[in-house]
Amino acid sequence: MQMTARDTTVLHRLVASVAGPARTDGLMTTMVVHPALAGATGDRASRAVIAQALNMLLFADLIDRVPAAAAYVAERVAAGGTLCHDHGAVRTVAMAGQGALPAGEAAITRILEPLGYAQVGHYPLDRLKMTGRSYAQKDLPEDIAQFFVSELHPERFGPDFEAAVLRVTGSSRDPLTAEAAAALDRLAAEGTLDIETATALLPVLVACFDRQHGVPALADYEALKAQSAEMAWIATEGNAFNHATDRVADVDALAEAERAAGRPIKDKVEVSASGRVRQTAYRAAEVARPFRDAAGATVTRIVPGSFYEFITRDPLPDTLATETGRRLDLGFDSSNAQGIFKMTAAA
Repeated sequence: MQMTARDTTVLHRLVASVAGPARTDGLMTTMVVHPALAGATGDRASRAVIAQALNMLLFADLIDRVPAAAAYVAERVAAGGTLCHDHGAVRTVAMAGQGALPAGEAAITRILEPLGYAQVGHYPLDRLKMTGRSYAQKDLPEDIAQFFVSELHPERFGPDFEAAVLRVTGSSRDPLTAEAAAALDRLAAEGTLDIETATALLPVLVACFDRQHGVPALADYEALKAQSAEMAWIATEGNAFNHATDRVADVDALAEAERAAGRPIKDKVEVSASGRVRQTAYRAAEVARPFRDAAGATVTRIVPGSFYEFITRDPLPDTLATETGRRLDLGFDSSNAQGIFKMTAAA
């Protein structure tokens, strides 16, 4: 089969090494990709291209796990539309003792920082006893998806809760191999990797966005769920994408249309304090997950999985745009985030 020019670009080669050529063709044509990333060629991969490849693979994984998102994407593609992946969200636990996995957001930021990401926002999520932080890619902050990484604070719930958290997460493995860590160190120092190293690194990075601990005990899950729907979600889903997000022109109109079509959309649109960021989401997918019962046997329960979000970002005022060097308001909002997080509690 004859290769196209797109097949030979660095981004296509990286994504195809994990997703395969056909799936990559679909992602490249339906996702909005900056021309500098889509057209890069040669034998080295920049940190920005690797960041874009990782985002595309995590987006594809989310779509595979959320039927409502898959239906939405298929409908947009059929209508000739494209998808602008704005950000992905990841949940972590700010607690030592999680097996081989680093505590809290360090499990994720050790990957993001070599890819050129830097923290740009800090959001107390006090109602949930969590803290959120946003990370933007420094080379193309408006064009490469951000990460919203949250940490849950078990000590705010009490010793019994902490003990249950440790029982659930104490078996965690660390998917980041020594070879992958060394490659990230080189990427952080040099800003690029040769294609072979980047290709070997990418599936390891994807594996970091998954559940790293073993099958939880049902009793521990129920105890955690009684106090924190968010920690219960982590017990079954781990560090997988909690949600991916389509940046759309008018989220209010989209929400009204989705609601009229009978889609599982949130009842209201969350509006930031500035009024410039508006968000809504589908309810979380219902997924079957295994648990260990009191006798050690495996039982299955239906629990909330991941979901799909929609966001509209208005332009910054001229003075703020000049100060930040950006056009769009890339911020988040603590109240918005806590409202969106409820989508995994309502499934």
